[in-house]
Amino acid sequence: MTQVKKPMAVAIMGPTASGKTASALRIAHATPCEIISVDSALVYRGMDIGTAKPLPSELAAVPHHLIDILDPLEAYSVAQFRNDTIRLVADITARGKLPLLVGGTMMYFKGLVDGLDDLPTADANVRAAIEEEAARIGWPGMHEKLRAVDPITAARLAPNDAQRINRALEIFELSGQPMSALLARRAKPALPFELVSFGLETEDRAVLHKRIALRFDQMLGDRDDEGLVAEVARLRARGDLSPSLPSIRCVGYRQAWDYLDGNINRAELRELGIIATRQLAKRQITWLRAMPDRIVIDCLGADPAGAMLAHLATLSK
Repeated sequence: MTQVKKPMAVAIMGPTASGKTASALRIAHATPCEIISVDSALVYRGMDIGTAKPLPSELAAVPHHLIDILDPLEAYSVAQFRNDTIRLVADITARGKLPLLVGGTMMYFKGLVDGLDDLPTADANVRAAIEEEAARIGWPGMHEKLRAVDPITAARLAPNDAQRINRALEIFELSGQPMSALLARRAKPALPFELVSFGLETEDRAVLHKRIALRFDQMLGDRDDEGLVAEVARLRARGDLSPSLPSIRCVGYRQAWDYLDGNINRAELRELGIIATRQLAKRQITWLRAMPDRIVIDCLGADPAGAMLAHLATLSK
């Protein structure tokens, strides 16, 4: 029986400030492509500066998807991303173009490739007990508790990621097993397309940290009436948003919100924003290194996009 060859899609993954957008645009100029954003922050309208959203000219040059699709009051799940992406890849390939999946939300990539979990459903009593303990010792303390029972999951979560720490501890309480172990045992569903995955990475963390600091400074600008602070001030002025929402918990936004609340000064905003972005990059790298099928590309090399194009050319032969 002749097997029908699956269409191909390309993933460009990497930590923040690794040059994913620039590489994707370069590839899109070399071959007909459409870009699917794999970024949990770019889905939100009105959040442009702090998310390093592609410029209007860049969005106009190449078709982009899953950008500006939600109001910051809404939430977007891994399940929604997976369903949207499978549909979009089919549409893009039907148009004779190459789908480029570009971003740094590694949980989306993992959910796409590994499928959705079949974990214990939420239990209000267990969740309430976890939240009660968190009120006493703080979420960093709960993160340490998670590290003791599920170090793999803990390594991928920020110490203040209340929602995901709560869920991981809840799963352990309900099942008696680490979430990472349950996820490792499930069968992978077959994607309706072949995914070639590139990881933009570097061993030189110092250069990546400099890039992160430079980009955060560019986001802040020189005055509060411009840049990230002004953007967050506009979001606050709506009156219906709060720091508990996934959108406002995005790196940079929660620090700017604290600054506007008067809890920190501008120097602390810059310092905490850069630290949080570095921590995000570290978690992204941890996720990447757990993806054995990726093709590693040096993001500090002379031509990362060229290296990816050269590899893709060998696949078409």
